[in-house]
Amino acid sequence: MKTKILVIEDDTAISELICMNLEAAGYDPVPIYDGEEAETAVLAEKEKRESVPEYALALLDIMLPGKDGFQLMEVMQTAEIPVIYLTAKADVVSKVHGLRAGAEDYIVKPFEVLELLVRIEKVLQRTGRGREIIEIQDVRIDRKEHQVTKGGKPVALKPMEYELLVLLAGNKNVAFSREQLLGQVWGSDYMGETRTVDVHIGRLRKKLDFFDVIRTIPKTGYRLED
Repeated sequence: MKTKILVIEDDTAISELICMNLEAAGYDPVPIYDGEEAETAVLAEKEKRESVPEYALALLDIMLPGKDGFQLMEVMQTAEIPVIYLTAKADVVSKVHGLRAGAEDYIVKPFEVLELLVRIEKVLQRTGRGREIIEIQDVRIDRKEHQVTKGGKPVALKPMEYELLVLLAGNKNVAFSREQLLGQVWGSDYMGETRTVDVHIGRLRKKLDFFDVIRTIPKTGYRLED
């Protein structure tokens, strides 16, 4: 079952852009365009819930019709739905207010789609809502046990190979530049060259027979396709 994410955004174009990229990355986005409609949907889901919340996360705009994003925070907390504010309000007062109110993250528009996807993944991991099992063809990644198998047999990956695989597999169909992969996997203070990424991609392709799964994007980097 795909991870459901609420997209509470009144700008149709922005909502469609977010939902399109979430779908490409393997999520199940649920768009809502009005604050009061969002409150009704969240409370209705909570009322019928039997165990864990149906929605793993909410991307929440602040300036909404009906009820604004700050007013909705209490409802989200009651329903145990983590929140990332995604808003044009860039002032420090709004940021501090949002984070103190309980938001897991605060992203200012305009935003980079890749950064949004990575932040979503980090919040899902931190809140225990992340995908513990990722499957691509006959390869199974168990993030809880930190294990990778192919056809049921263990595959020995070095730490950076594993982290690179998890990043690509957790963001299927998303193109990463070599610089982005270096920053996300090796860290922003890594002093090596982008050739390091190419070497590790080559090893993953060979160990997992992913020659047709991890695609090279000319003059850019790589994308994992399922």
